[in-house]
Parts: sequence; C-alpha cells; structure tokens
Amino acid sequence: MQTGKFDRYASILFALLGATFLIESRNISKSAYGSEVGPNVFPFLLGLILILLSVKLFLESLKNIQKEKKKTDELQIKRFVIILLASIFYAGTIEMLGYIISTFLFLYVSFQAMERGSWIKNGIVALAFSFFVYFLFVVVLEGSLPGMPIWLS
Repeated sequence: MQTGKFDRYASILFALLGATFLIESRNISKSAYGSEVGPNVFPFLLGLILILLSVKLFLESLKNIQKEKKKTDELQIKRFVIILLASIFYAGTIEMLGYIISTFLFLYVSFQAMERGSWIKNGIVALAFSFFVYFLFVVVLEGSLPGMPIWLS
C-alpha cells in the first residue's frame, strides 16, 4: 500500500476515533470534586485535536498525490516500535514517577526516535512542554495530575 493511500485511510480512521471521543465524553460527568475542570474535558479536547489533525493529514495526503511523489517512503517500523514501547512505559509509570518526569521521558524518547542527534533541543522542548501542560492544567485550570514522586521530595 502506498504511503499516500495509507495516510488517507488512517486520517479517516482517526477522525472517526476523534468523533467517538467527542460523543462519549458527553457521557462522563461534568464536574469532579475539588476541581473546576471536569473529567470530560480531556477526552473532549483529545477528540477535537484528533479530528483537526486528521483533517490536516487527509489534506496533506491529497497534496502529495497531486505532486505525484516518485520516491516511496518506507514504513518506519523501528520508530513505531520505540514510540509504542515508550507509550506503554509512560502509561505504566505516570503514577509512580509523576506527570512531569514520566511525560518528559516519554517525549524525549519519542523525539529522539523521530529526530536522532539533537538531544539538547529535544530535552529542552520535552521539559518545557511537560512543565507548561502541568502548570496550565493544575494551576490555571485547577485540575489534578500526579505530582512529583514522594521518594524524590
């Protein structure tokens, strides 16, 4: 299967998945005890972002077809496996390591898998993103995320 066709089919699948997130997030209660942000906000935003990115991917795949790309891209299975393992590690350690540390490690490994060699830039971006999202969600939106681990303090 050509990369352009794969991207089109994947974008449609992800758009449907995003729509499912939007619909199902409405079934989650609107507020949580002690938090201004309810548990339905993140699934809703995730679905919305997934749909927007799917539309972008679909449009880019159409643009690549129009250019009649001669060079076929190989599937990057090694990168996929690295990011998949990093995702599993992230999901398993977020409570133990806390949001900032586990998110930093996940993003750093994922960025390195995508663009090897710029480890300082990747580290700065991963750390800044981790702190920014934690600050935005916990301080500004008054939500709750796992903080720093007890053994670190």
